[in-house]
Amino acid sequence: MRPRVHRVVIAGGGTAGWSVAALLAQQLGPLLDITLVESEEIGTVGVGEATIPTFRSFQALLGIDEQDFMRATQASFKLGISFEHWDRLGDRYIHPFGDVGKSTWMADFHQLWLMAKARGYGGELGDCCFEHRAAAEGKFAVAQGSKINYAYHLDAGLYASFLRKRYEGRGVRRIEGRIGRVEQDGETGHVTALVLENGGKVAGDLFVDCTGFRGLLIEQALGAGYEDWRHWLPTDSALAVQTESSGAILPYTRAIGRSAGWQWRIPLQHRVGNGMVFCSRHQEVDAAREELLANLEGEPLTEPRLIRYVTGRRKQAWAGNVVAIGLSSGFLEPLESTSIHLIQIGATRLVQLFPFDGNFETLATRYNEQMREDFEHVRDFIILHYTLTRRDDTPFWRECRDMDIPESLARRIELFRESGIIRPGSEELFRTASWLFVMTGQGVMPRHHHHMGGLLGDERLRRAIESLQQNIAGAVARLPEHGQFLRRYCAPAAAQA
Repeated sequence: MRPRVHRVVIAGGGTAGWSVAALLAQQLGPLLDITLVESEEIGTVGVGEATIPTFRSFQALLGIDEQDFMRATQASFKLGISFEHWDRLGDRYIHPFGDVGKSTWMADFHQLWLMAKARGYGGELGDCCFEHRAAAEGKFAVAQGSKINYAYHLDAGLYASFLRKRYEGRGVRRIEGRIGRVEQDGETGHVTALVLENGGKVAGDLFVDCTGFRGLLIEQALGAGYEDWRHWLPTDSALAVQTESSGAILPYTRAIGRSAGWQWRIPLQHRVGNGMVFCSRHQEVDAAREELLANLEGEPLTEPRLIRYVTGRRKQAWAGNVVAIGLSSGFLEPLESTSIHLIQIGATRLVQLFPFDGNFETLATRYNEQMREDFEHVRDFIILHYTLTRRDDTPFWRECRDMDIPESLARRIELFRESGIIRPGSEELFRTASWLFVMTGQGVMPRHHHHMGGLLGDERLRRAIESLQQNIAGAVARLPEHGQFLRRYCAPAAAQA
């Protein structure tokens, strides 16, 4: 008879560890004994400051009040990402979080827009999306019952502290200490305890590895293996630096193409997060640092911090009685702000598949299938930005433009190029509008389109699209400026005084 699983030990804190601890405590607390082991001496990567709308669903599972959370983490709102110099130098497009128009079972709304464009009218695609228009104009507001689709920019360190303050002592026991070694069962290889450098021992039934790139349990103890994706996603380094706020607080992340990678700019209430993601085969660290510092807006508050990584995923995110969540499970560069999402979906799937009766192998197989699909879907979407570039000004961009890509992505691009059809699977993170804005933003216009617009006739089709765009423009015009709304809605008490 398999032993019942109720002692959960989380190795590591930060956003990953405390997100897992919070969800387990909130949803399964009375059934579990949850212990989190972390050391103040070990820093966290802590640069995942941009989120996507799924973050709000996770917050809802925790019952967290939005204004409290935003005050505690100095958060701002995010309506999408502005991509600059990705197609060609000087080009810019926005990937918003909202949908365009109203789709039918027969075809998506953008098929109507494609027909209109083919006939010489229809305007800009972004004008058919509320979130796109609001982002472009720097506007934002949210109210009870609002249907606007948004996410946040937040201070990742403050977010981990926020969760710790909320859950330590409320279902989660925290132990301060560095892990010295891992004890394993001689027959099964399962982890039985973490032995701390101070001599303490933390035993458990299920272990969650949130030790970051080290993968202390999943890799160093269990040897789960790693699938390297650098042949598709060649960047392997990042420099992160914080600056003083300057100018308006924009309701979107900026991703700016540079010579051997790209620069991020993430505005919070109290500062701006910046960084350079680059490929070390094409650019030395000193050159990347110089390029980053030369393009900052606002005075630096910190020295640039170097982070090395290998894009890819753990071959088994769940091995034995260890589940890897966060950087220990894999890493996809932060281009589409998916790092925190992958933490939270990993935690959510663990709650759904929790091995109460010790049936690790069966549930691990399902968990690994789901996480593999999650990582691969995100991987393909990130590769999309690189492979569609028409930049040829540096060796890095030429390599990205000419590289081989996964067959799954190649088929999707060709389907859209030929017919305008996207329709991702129901379990995929990025929906139709996301693929649409990136592909059209980087110059891919379908050769053909669905003809359902012909049922309306030119005059009705024109009026329908113009009416949608006018309604959106009018609604956005009534919104306050983003920074103005932030000050009213969620500024820290000291700032309001």
